[in-house]
Amino acid sequence: MTPPRNQPKPVQPSAARAEPEVGSDEAEEIRLVEAVRAAQRLPSPAARARAWEELLLAFQDRLYGVCFRMVRDPERARDLTQDAMVKVIQGLDSYDGRARLSTWMIRVTMNVCLSHLRKEKLRRHASLDVSEEGGTWAGAITGSGDGGGPGTGGRAGREPDMLGRVEREEARRMVLQAMDMIDPDQRAILTLRDVQDLDYRDIAEALDIPLGTVKSRIFRAREALRGAIESLGGGQGRSDESE
Repeated sequence: MTPPRNQPKPVQPSAARAEPEVGSDEAEEIRLVEAVRAAQRLPSPAARARAWEELLLAFQDRLYGVCFRMVRDPERARDLTQDAMVKVIQGLDSYDGRARLSTWMIRVTMNVCLSHLRKEKLRRHASLDVSEEGGTWAGAITGSGDGGGPGTGGRAGREPDMLGRVEREEARRMVLQAMDMIDPDQRAILTLRDVQDLDYRDIAEALDIPLGTVKSRIFRAREALRGAIESLGGGQGRSDESE
């Protein structure tokens, strides 16, 4: 397959959330792949570019979300998403349809992120700022849902609500800092399970690991996260696998 001449457009994720829903079911994913492959047989470069653009736009926010959770820096996440899109363009010939397209693209993206983290030896990220996206991540990892961001849970100005928000903010900060402390591979599997909400089979496909080891790796990652939280002075983290 000849990649389109146009590079993917710069990633501009939604300002509201770093992890919007893609909304593509499996049939739609198949349609997008077939559209790209059909366009490669056409003489029109514009037709090929349109097919690629439709596919990449359908997934760019989700791929950005993966990158953001791994590096927690918007600019670096955009660059890594761009790199992942190039890898997708270059490697779509190798996609055999055994896994869902979204799972395969997440695998490509996660490999880009892990390669970056290993090369730069980024085991901790300097920033402890908690963005709206970061709060969502912390809520997912700790099993507390969205955590009740601004504008949720009671009337503004009520003291108990204000105290609750402060406590939730502190919990988010601690979980995010702890996530930066654990190994990138452990961060990756927690991101896929608790943020991307992938099942064990999809996680095995995304990380190219045996299905039988997924649950044990999740357990070890959550133990590492709990230990990191405790080392920061936090209490017991609710990170048990419920299945």
